[in-house]
Amino acid sequence: MASSSKERPRAARSSPVAVKWPELPALAPSILSADFAHLADQIAAATEGGARLLHLDVMDGHFVPNMTIGPAVVESIDRTTDLPLDVHLMIEEPDRYIERFARAGADWISVHQEAVAHLHRTIHQIRECGAAAGVAINPSTPISTLSEILPEIDYVLVMSVNPGFGGQKFIPSTLDKIAALKRMIDTSGARARIEVDGGVGPENAADLVRQGAEILVAGSAVFDGGDPSRRARRLVDILSQPRRRG
Repeated sequence: MASSSKERPRAARSSPVAVKWPELPALAPSILSADFAHLADQIAAATEGGARLLHLDVMDGHFVPNMTIGPAVVESIDRTTDLPLDVHLMIEEPDRYIERFARAGADWISVHQEAVAHLHRTIHQIRECGAAAGVAINPSTPISTLSEILPEIDYVLVMSVNPGFGGQKFIPSTLDKIAALKRMIDTSGARARIEVDGGVGPENAADLVRQGAEILVAGSAVFDGGDPSRRARRLVDILSQPRRRG
């Protein structure tokens, strides 16, 4: 595995991190769909294709019906890439693990609104660990549940499939949900970015950007079918089109 020049994992700190956003809109390949036997090579190929960050899905078999990776794997991935690591905690009691994932190299950490009883406290815990703080919402969760926390967070992760497995079909109503969330952010004066995850591909990427999505998570669209570099580049080219027309 190639070594990374990215700053090593840090100890928890009390001051909020200043988020260094990638050039937006950005592609965030999800390693959930990658070949783990050749993970370093697949990450390198996706990076060559224009990926701006990596999306890492953490599942516990309780909050969602699947199990994936833990801090040790995140730490190993961090050693292979200079890209920011976007860690999506699809787990119960995420507060117990936030510091461990931050120390492992997570640059962004999102928790689910549906899984956290004291969301304000959890968001500040993420920030104190030096990571960008995000809140994820499932397809059936209304954006109104974010009204109180929106000014406190760096990004909202909108799930466009029911979480737990890769390769699912995009839920079309997500487009309207993202547009409404964008209006909500603009009206409130919040600075949260919008990320979308689930069923993202060449057929809907441009529409998602037009509605307000700025970070697009794509797994199968990048890693299925071989040549992640070419497939990532195709998506990156699509993402840039609405911006050029604007």
